[in-house]
Amino acid sequence: MKKQLLSTSIALLCLTTFNAHAVTYLSAKAMVNVEDGTLIKSPLITIDDGVITNIEQNKKPTLTKDDEHIQLLDLTLMPGLMDMHVHLTSDPTVPRSERLGQSVPRMAIKAAHFAKRTLEAGFTTVRNVGAEGYSVIAVRDGINAGDIVGPRIWAAGPSLGITGGHCDNNRLPPELKYTSSGVADGPWAARIKVRENIKYGANAIKFCATGGVFSKGTKVGAQQYSFEEMKAIVDEAHMRDLPVAAHAHGTSGIKTAIKAGVDSVEHASFLDDEAIALAKEHGTWLSMDIYNTEYTLTYGEQNGVDEENLNKERQVSKRQRDSFSRAVKAGVKMVFGTDAAIYPHGDNAKQFSRMVEFGMTELQAIQASTINSAKLLKMDTQLGQIKTGFAADIIAVKANPLKNIKTLESVPFVMKAGVVYKNQL
Repeated sequence: MKKQLLSTSIALLCLTTFNAHAVTYLSAKAMVNVEDGTLIKSPLITIDDGVITNIEQNKKPTLTKDDEHIQLLDLTLMPGLMDMHVHLTSDPTVPRSERLGQSVPRMAIKAAHFAKRTLEAGFTTVRNVGAEGYSVIAVRDGINAGDIVGPRIWAAGPSLGITGGHCDNNRLPPELKYTSSGVADGPWAARIKVRENIKYGANAIKFCATGGVFSKGTKVGAQQYSFEEMKAIVDEAHMRDLPVAAHAHGTSGIKTAIKAGVDSVEHASFLDDEAIALAKEHGTWLSMDIYNTEYTLTYGEQNGVDEENLNKERQVSKRQRDSFSRAVKAGVKMVFGTDAAIYPHGDNAKQFSRMVEFGMTELQAIQASTINSAKLLKMDTQLGQIKTGFAADIIAVKANPLKNIKTLESVPFVMKAGVVYKNQL
Protein backbone atom coordinates (compact mmCIF):
# COMPACT_ATOMS: atom_id res chain seq x y z
CA MET A 1 0.00 0.00 0.00
CA LYS A 2 2.83 2.36 0.90
CA LYS A 3 4.60 1.58 -2.42
CA GLN A 4 1.38 2.32 -4.32
CA LEU A 5 0.94 5.68 -2.52
CA LEU A 6 4.58 6.55 -3.24
CA SER A 7 4.16 5.72 -6.93
CA THR A 8 1.00 7.82 -7.09
CA SER A 9 2.78 10.75 -5.40
CA ILE A 10 5.67 10.60 -7.85
CA ALA A 11 3.24 10.50 -10.79
CA LEU A 12 1.35 13.50 -9.45
CA LEU A 13 4.61 15.38 -8.90
CA CYS A 14 5.70 14.70 -12.47
CA LEU A 15 2.30 15.77 -13.78
CA THR A 16 2.39 18.97 -11.72
CA THR A 17 5.89 19.78 -12.96
CA PHE A 18 4.82 19.20 -16.56
CA ASN A 19 1.73 21.37 -16.25
CA ALA A 20 3.77 24.22 -14.74
CA HIS A 21 6.26 24.11 -17.60
CA ALA A 22 7.12 27.64 -18.75
CA VAL A 23 7.63 28.79 -22.33
CA THR A 24 9.83 31.72 -23.33
CA TYR A 25 8.88 34.06 -26.15
CA LEU A 26 11.46 36.31 -27.76
CA SER A 27 10.51 39.21 -30.02
CA ALA A 28 12.74 41.78 -31.70
CA LYS A 29 12.96 44.42 -34.39
CA ALA A 30 14.44 41.95 -36.89
CA MET A 31 16.24 38.64 -37.30
CA VAL A 32 19.02 37.64 -39.70
CA ASN A 33 18.47 34.48 -41.72
CA VAL A 34 22.09 33.35 -42.01
CA GLU A 35 21.31 30.86 -44.78
CA ASP A 36 20.37 33.46 -47.40
CA GLY A 37 21.08 36.83 -45.78
CA THR A 38 17.48 37.98 -45.64
CA LEU A 39 16.29 40.19 -42.80
CA ILE A 40 13.08 38.98 -41.16
CA LYS A 41 11.17 41.82 -39.53
CA SER A 42 9.25 41.59 -36.25
CA PRO A 43 10.00 37.94 -35.42
CA LEU A 44 8.40 36.12 -32.52
CA ILE A 45 10.39 33.06 -31.43
CA THR A 46 8.93 30.41 -29.16
CA ILE A 47 11.44 28.56 -26.95
CA ASP A 48 10.58 25.46 -24.96
CA ASP A 49 13.14 23.60 -22.84
CA GLY A 50 16.05 25.33 -24.56
CA VAL A 51 14.88 24.54 -28.10
CA ILE A 52 13.24 26.79 -30.70
CA THR A 53 9.76 25.39 -31.33
CA ASN A 54 8.17 28.07 -33.50
CA ILE A 55 9.00 31.24 -35.43
CA GLU A 56 6.33 33.72 -36.54
CA GLN A 57 6.17 37.33 -37.72
CA ASN A 58 4.11 40.23 -36.48
CA LYS A 59 2.54 38.18 -33.69
CA LYS A 60 1.96 38.68 -30.00
CA PRO A 61 2.20 35.68 -27.70
CA THR A 62 -0.62 34.37 -25.57
CA LEU A 63 1.01 33.98 -22.17
CA THR A 64 0.15 31.65 -19.34
CA LYS A 65 1.08 32.54 -15.75
CA ASP A 66 4.61 31.07 -15.90
CA ASP A 67 5.56 32.10 -19.44
CA GLU A 68 8.09 34.83 -20.18
CA HIS A 69 8.11 37.34 -23.03
CA ILE A 70 11.49 38.98 -23.74
CA GLN A 71 11.05 42.05 -25.94
CA LEU A 72 14.10 43.40 -27.80
CA LEU A 73 12.21 45.78 -30.03
CA ASP A 74 15.23 47.89 -31.03
CA LEU A 75 17.59 44.99 -31.66
CA THR A 76 18.38 42.48 -34.40
CA LEU A 77 18.64 38.78 -33.60
CA MET A 78 21.43 36.46 -34.75
CA PRO A 79 22.34 32.85 -34.00
CA GLY A 80 24.96 32.53 -31.27
CA LEU A 81 28.43 32.99 -32.75
CA MET A 82 30.98 30.16 -32.92
CA ASP A 83 34.79 30.33 -32.71
CA MET A 84 36.62 27.21 -33.84
CA HIS A 85 40.08 28.11 -32.53
CA VAL A 86 40.52 29.31 -28.95
CA HIS A 87 42.84 28.53 -26.03
CA LEU A 88 40.88 29.38 -22.89
CA THR A 89 43.74 28.65 -20.48
CA SER A 90 46.04 31.34 -21.91
CA ASP A 91 46.21 35.06 -21.12
CA PRO A 92 48.20 37.20 -23.60
CA THR A 93 48.95 39.81 -20.93
CA VAL A 94 50.92 37.28 -18.84
CA PRO A 95 54.51 36.74 -20.08
CA ARG A 96 55.24 33.19 -21.19
CA SER A 97 58.01 32.90 -18.61
CA GLU A 98 55.39 33.38 -15.88
CA ARG A 99 53.03 30.85 -17.46
CA LEU A 100 55.68 28.14 -17.02
CA GLY A 101 54.96 28.18 -13.30
CA GLN A 102 51.18 27.81 -13.57
CA SER A 103 49.63 24.60 -12.31
CA VAL A 104 46.88 22.77 -14.15
CA PRO A 105 44.28 23.79 -11.53
CA ARG A 106 45.31 27.42 -12.02
CA MET A 107 44.91 26.99 -15.78
CA ALA A 108 41.42 25.57 -15.26
CA ILE A 109 40.42 28.58 -13.18
CA LYS A 110 41.73 30.90 -15.88
CA ALA A 111 39.77 28.94 -18.48
CA ALA A 112 36.55 29.21 -16.47
CA HIS A 113 37.04 32.98 -16.21
CA PHE A 114 37.69 33.36 -19.93
CA ALA A 115 34.85 31.00 -20.85
CA LYS A 116 32.36 33.33 -19.17
CA ARG A 117 33.90 36.35 -20.90
CA THR A 118 33.69 34.57 -24.27
CA LEU A 119 30.02 33.69 -23.80
CA GLU A 120 29.18 37.26 -22.80
CA ALA A 121 30.83 38.43 -26.05
CA GLY A 122 28.18 36.47 -27.97
CA PHE A 123 30.09 33.25 -28.65
CA THR A 124 27.85 30.42 -27.52
CA THR A 125 30.06 27.65 -28.96
CA VAL A 126 33.85 27.33 -29.15
CA ARG A 127 36.41 24.70 -30.01
CA ASN A 128 39.37 24.74 -27.62
CA VAL A 129 42.26 23.34 -29.64
CA GLY A 130 44.73 22.29 -26.99
CA ALA A 131 45.30 22.70 -23.26
CA GLU A 132 47.54 20.99 -20.73
CA GLY A 133 46.25 18.57 -18.14
CA TYR A 134 42.74 18.21 -19.61
CA SER A 135 41.98 21.50 -17.89
CA VAL A 136 39.47 22.78 -20.46
CA ILE A 137 37.74 19.41 -20.55
CA ALA A 138 37.09 19.91 -16.82
CA VAL A 139 35.76 23.40 -17.54
CA ARG A 140 33.53 22.06 -20.31
CA ASP A 141 32.12 19.44 -17.98
CA GLY A 142 31.57 22.07 -15.29
CA ILE A 143 29.64 24.22 -17.75
CA ASN A 144 27.54 21.25 -18.86
CA ALA A 145 26.78 20.40 -15.22
CA GLY A 146 25.72 23.97 -14.47
CA ASP A 147 28.55 24.58 -11.99
CA ILE A 148 30.00 27.49 -14.00
CA VAL A 149 28.99 29.69 -16.92
CA GLY A 150 30.41 29.43 -20.42
CA PRO A 151 29.82 28.45 -24.03
CA ARG A 152 29.38 24.98 -25.45
CA ILE A 153 32.93 23.63 -25.75
CA TRP A 154 34.47 21.09 -28.08
CA ALA A 155 37.71 20.45 -26.22
CA ALA A 156 40.88 18.80 -27.42
CA GLY A 157 43.17 17.53 -24.73
CA PRO A 158 46.89 18.24 -24.99
CA SER A 159 47.86 19.06 -28.58
CA LEU A 160 49.84 16.30 -30.28
CA GLY A 161 53.29 17.14 -31.61
CA ILE A 162 56.80 15.87 -32.24
CA THR A 163 59.65 16.04 -29.75
CA GLY A 164 61.00 19.60 -29.86
CA GLY A 165 58.19 20.78 -32.14
CA HIS A 166 55.63 23.54 -31.84
CA CYS A 167 53.43 21.51 -29.47
CA ASP A 168 56.32 20.63 -27.18
CA ASN A 169 57.74 22.96 -24.52
CA ASN A 170 61.24 24.04 -25.56
CA ARG A 171 61.73 26.77 -22.96
CA LEU A 172 63.15 24.64 -20.13
CA PRO A 173 66.73 23.35 -19.72
CA PRO A 174 67.52 19.74 -20.71
CA GLU A 175 68.40 18.68 -17.17
CA LEU A 176 64.72 19.00 -16.23
CA LYS A 177 63.89 16.40 -18.90
CA TYR A 178 60.47 17.99 -19.47
CA THR A 179 58.29 16.94 -22.40
CA SER A 180 54.80 18.28 -23.08
CA SER A 181 52.09 15.72 -22.44
CA GLY A 182 50.93 15.67 -26.07
CA VAL A 183 54.29 14.69 -27.57
CA ALA A 184 54.21 11.49 -29.60
CA ASP A 185 56.73 10.34 -32.21
CA GLY A 186 55.80 7.71 -34.76
CA PRO A 187 52.39 6.51 -36.01
CA TRP A 188 51.63 4.08 -33.18
CA ALA A 189 52.73 6.50 -30.47
CA ALA A 190 50.49 9.11 -32.08
CA ARG A 191 47.55 6.68 -32.12
CA ILE A 192 48.10 5.93 -28.44
CA LYS A 193 48.09 9.65 -27.65
CA VAL A 194 44.78 10.11 -29.50
CA ARG A 195 43.31 7.22 -27.53
CA GLU A 196 44.59 8.75 -24.31
CA ASN A 197 43.00 12.10 -25.13
CA ILE A 198 39.69 10.39 -25.85
CA LYS A 199 39.99 8.33 -22.65
CA TYR A 200 40.07 11.53 -20.61
CA GLY A 201 37.18 13.20 -22.38
CA ALA A 202 38.42 14.97 -25.50
CA ASN A 203 35.72 15.52 -28.12
CA ALA A 204 38.16 17.01 -30.64
CA ILE A 205 41.78 16.28 -31.57
CA LYS A 206 44.47 18.78 -32.53
CA PHE A 207 48.03 18.20 -33.72
CA CYS A 208 50.88 20.40 -34.92
CA ALA A 209 51.83 19.71 -38.53
CA THR A 210 54.39 22.55 -38.75
CA GLY A 211 56.36 24.94 -36.63
CA GLY A 212 54.63 27.94 -35.10
CA VAL A 213 54.94 31.60 -34.24
CA PHE A 214 54.95 31.40 -30.45
CA SER A 215 57.13 28.33 -29.85
CA LYS A 216 60.84 28.50 -29.21
CA GLY A 217 63.28 27.21 -31.80
CA THR A 218 60.80 26.10 -34.48
CA LYS A 219 60.71 27.37 -38.03
CA VAL A 220 57.21 28.62 -38.64
CA GLY A 221 56.87 27.06 -42.09
CA ALA A 222 58.71 23.79 -41.54
CA GLN A 223 56.74 20.54 -41.63
CA GLN A 224 56.99 18.43 -38.46
CA TYR A 225 54.83 15.31 -38.52
CA SER A 226 55.20 12.94 -41.49
CA PHE A 227 52.25 11.86 -43.63
CA GLU A 228 52.22 8.44 -41.91
CA GLU A 229 52.00 10.06 -38.47
CA MET A 230 49.27 12.51 -39.52
CA LYS A 231 47.26 9.72 -41.17
CA ALA A 232 47.47 7.63 -38.01
CA ILE A 233 46.16 10.53 -35.91
CA VAL A 234 43.30 11.25 -38.31
CA ASP A 235 42.27 7.62 -38.73
CA GLU A 236 42.26 6.98 -34.98
CA ALA A 237 40.18 10.10 -34.27
CA HIS A 238 37.75 9.47 -37.12
CA MET A 239 37.11 5.92 -35.92
CA ARG A 240 35.64 7.61 -32.83
CA ASP A 241 33.91 10.31 -34.92
CA LEU A 242 35.99 13.18 -33.53
CA PRO A 243 36.95 16.20 -35.68
CA VAL A 244 40.67 16.72 -36.24
CA ALA A 245 42.39 20.10 -36.48
CA ALA A 246 45.91 20.52 -37.82
CA HIS A 247 48.01 23.53 -36.86
CA ALA A 248 49.84 24.28 -40.12
CA HIS A 249 51.49 27.48 -41.30
CA GLY A 250 53.88 26.04 -43.90
CA THR A 251 52.87 24.94 -47.37
CA SER A 252 54.12 21.33 -47.25
CA GLY A 253 52.55 20.77 -43.83
CA ILE A 254 49.22 22.16 -45.04
CA LYS A 255 49.19 19.87 -48.08
CA THR A 256 50.23 16.79 -46.11
CA ALA A 257 47.57 17.41 -43.46
CA ILE A 258 44.87 17.78 -46.11
CA LYS A 259 45.98 14.56 -47.83
CA ALA A 260 45.93 12.83 -44.44
CA GLY A 261 42.23 13.74 -44.12
CA VAL A 262 42.09 16.43 -41.43
CA ASP A 263 38.78 18.21 -40.97
CA SER A 264 40.33 21.65 -40.63
CA VAL A 265 43.66 23.36 -41.15
CA GLU A 266 44.42 26.06 -38.59
CA HIS A 267 46.26 29.25 -39.63
CA ALA A 268 46.98 28.05 -43.22
CA SER A 269 49.39 30.95 -43.65
CA PHE A 270 51.48 29.93 -46.67
CA LEU A 271 48.96 28.63 -49.20
CA ASP A 272 49.90 28.01 -52.82
CA ASP A 273 47.65 27.08 -55.74
CA GLU A 274 48.05 23.36 -55.12
CA ALA A 275 47.16 23.70 -51.44
CA ILE A 276 44.03 25.67 -52.33
CA ALA A 277 43.06 23.07 -54.94
CA LEU A 278 43.62 20.25 -52.44
CA ALA A 279 41.45 21.97 -49.82
CA LYS A 280 38.64 22.29 -52.36
CA GLU A 281 39.05 18.71 -53.56
CA HIS A 282 38.99 17.23 -50.04
CA GLY A 283 36.38 19.61 -48.63
CA THR A 284 38.81 20.70 -45.91
CA TRP A 285 37.82 23.66 -43.76
CA LEU A 286 40.32 26.48 -43.29
CA SER A 287 40.40 28.37 -39.99
CA MET A 288 42.50 31.50 -40.52
CA ASP A 289 43.19 33.87 -37.62
CA ILE A 290 43.80 37.09 -39.53
CA TYR A 291 43.08 39.59 -36.75
CA ASN A 292 45.45 38.64 -33.93
CA THR A 293 48.61 39.78 -35.74
CA GLU A 294 47.58 43.37 -35.07
CA TYR A 295 47.41 42.78 -31.34
CA THR A 296 50.72 40.89 -31.24
CA LEU A 297 52.68 43.49 -33.18
CA THR A 298 51.15 46.34 -31.15
CA TYR A 299 51.24 44.92 -27.64
CA GLY A 300 53.51 41.87 -27.87
CA GLU A 301 56.67 43.56 -26.66
CA GLN A 302 55.02 45.08 -23.58
CA ASN A 303 53.38 41.71 -22.86
CA GLY A 304 56.79 40.03 -22.76
CA VAL A 305 56.71 38.26 -26.13
CA ASP A 306 60.25 37.27 -27.16
CA GLU A 307 61.85 38.95 -30.17
CA GLU A 308 62.12 35.55 -31.90
CA ASN A 309 58.34 35.22 -31.80
CA LEU A 310 57.70 38.80 -32.88
CA ASN A 311 59.95 38.27 -35.89
CA LYS A 312 58.03 35.14 -36.86
CA GLU A 313 54.76 37.06 -36.55
CA ARG A 314 56.12 39.66 -38.97
CA GLN A 315 56.99 36.87 -41.43
CA VAL A 316 53.50 35.37 -41.24
CA SER A 317 51.06 38.29 -41.02
CA LYS A 318 50.90 39.64 -44.57
CA ARG A 319 51.37 36.22 -46.18
CA GLN A 320 48.48 34.80 -44.16
CA ARG A 321 46.15 37.63 -45.17
CA ASP A 322 47.14 37.22 -48.81
CA SER A 323 46.44 33.50 -48.51
CA PHE A 324 43.07 34.23 -46.91
CA SER A 325 42.06 36.50 -49.81
CA ARG A 326 43.11 33.91 -52.39
CA ALA A 327 41.28 31.10 -50.58
CA VAL A 328 38.07 33.14 -50.32
CA LYS A 329 38.23 34.03 -54.01
CA ALA A 330 38.76 30.37 -54.90
CA GLY A 331 35.74 29.28 -52.86
CA VAL A 332 37.53 27.21 -50.21
CA LYS A 333 35.36 26.30 -47.22
CA MET A 334 36.01 28.59 -44.24
CA VAL A 335 35.17 28.60 -40.56
CA PHE A 336 35.68 31.36 -38.02
CA GLY A 337 38.78 30.78 -35.89
CA THR A 338 40.62 33.51 -34.02
CA ASP A 339 43.33 31.93 -31.82
CA ALA A 340 41.90 33.89 -28.90
CA ALA A 341 44.61 33.77 -26.21
CA ILE A 342 47.08 35.43 -28.58
CA TYR A 343 44.86 38.46 -27.98
CA PRO A 344 42.32 39.00 -25.16
CA HIS A 345 39.38 36.63 -24.85
CA GLY A 346 36.11 38.43 -25.47
CA ASP A 347 37.51 40.38 -28.42
CA ASN A 348 36.84 37.45 -30.77
CA ALA A 349 34.36 39.42 -32.91
CA LYS A 350 37.02 41.94 -33.96
CA GLN A 351 38.06 39.44 -36.61
CA PHE A 352 34.80 39.82 -38.57
CA SER A 353 35.73 43.21 -40.01
CA ARG A 354 39.13 41.89 -41.12
CA MET A 355 37.48 38.97 -42.89
CA VAL A 356 35.36 41.45 -44.81
CA GLU A 357 38.34 43.74 -45.46
CA PHE A 358 40.32 40.87 -46.97
CA GLY A 359 37.71 39.44 -49.28
CA MET A 360 34.54 38.10 -47.68
CA THR A 361 31.08 39.59 -47.84
CA GLU A 362 29.43 40.32 -44.52
CA LEU A 363 27.19 37.28 -45.01
CA GLN A 364 30.16 34.99 -45.73
CA ALA A 365 31.90 36.16 -42.56
CA ILE A 366 28.75 35.54 -40.51
CA GLN A 367 28.23 32.12 -42.11
CA ALA A 368 31.82 31.18 -41.20
CA SER A 369 30.90 31.70 -37.55
CA THR A 370 27.47 30.06 -37.68
CA ILE A 371 26.45 27.56 -40.37
CA ASN A 372 29.97 26.60 -41.41
CA SER A 373 31.31 26.11 -37.91
CA ALA A 374 28.27 23.99 -37.07
CA LYS A 375 28.98 21.83 -40.14
CA LEU A 376 32.59 21.34 -39.07
CA LEU A 377 31.35 20.06 -35.70
CA LYS A 378 28.67 17.93 -37.42
CA MET A 379 26.06 19.86 -35.45
CA ASP A 380 24.41 21.70 -38.34
CA THR A 381 20.98 20.23 -37.55
CA GLN A 382 21.11 21.66 -34.02
CA LEU A 383 23.38 24.71 -33.97
CA GLY A 384 24.25 27.71 -36.14
CA GLN A 385 20.79 28.98 -37.11
CA ILE A 386 17.64 30.44 -35.59
CA LYS A 387 15.38 27.71 -36.83
CA THR A 388 12.68 25.40 -35.51
CA GLY A 389 14.22 22.39 -33.80
CA PHE A 390 17.55 24.12 -33.18
CA ALA A 391 19.05 25.02 -29.81
CA ALA A 392 17.98 28.47 -28.65
CA ASP A 393 21.46 29.97 -28.90
CA ILE A 394 20.56 33.56 -29.81
CA ILE A 395 22.27 36.93 -29.55
CA ALA A 396 20.96 40.42 -30.27
CA VAL A 397 22.86 43.42 -31.66
CA LYS A 398 22.07 47.08 -32.17
CA ALA A 399 22.31 47.23 -35.97
CA ASN A 400 22.00 45.01 -39.01
CA PRO A 401 25.35 43.13 -39.15
CA LEU A 402 24.86 42.55 -42.89
CA LYS A 403 25.37 46.28 -43.33
CA ASN A 404 27.64 47.00 -40.36
CA ILE A 405 29.69 43.92 -39.42
CA LYS A 406 31.35 45.77 -36.54
CA THR A 407 28.07 45.74 -34.65
CA LEU A 408 28.99 42.16 -33.68
CA GLU A 409 31.83 43.57 -31.54
CA SER A 410 29.31 44.80 -28.98
CA VAL A 411 26.62 42.29 -28.02
CA PRO A 412 24.09 43.45 -25.38
CA PHE A 413 22.00 40.25 -25.26
CA VAL A 414 23.13 36.62 -25.08
CA MET A 415 21.00 33.50 -24.74
CA LYS A 416 22.32 29.93 -24.72
CA ALA A 417 19.91 26.99 -24.74
CA GLY A 418 17.05 29.31 -23.83
CA VAL A 419 18.80 30.78 -20.79
CA VAL A 420 19.67 34.48 -20.79
CA TYR A 421 23.25 35.09 -19.71
CA LYS A 422 23.49 38.76 -20.64
CA ASN A 423 20.85 41.45 -21.05
CA GLN A 424 22.31 44.96 -20.99
CA LEU A 425 19.33 46.95 -22.17
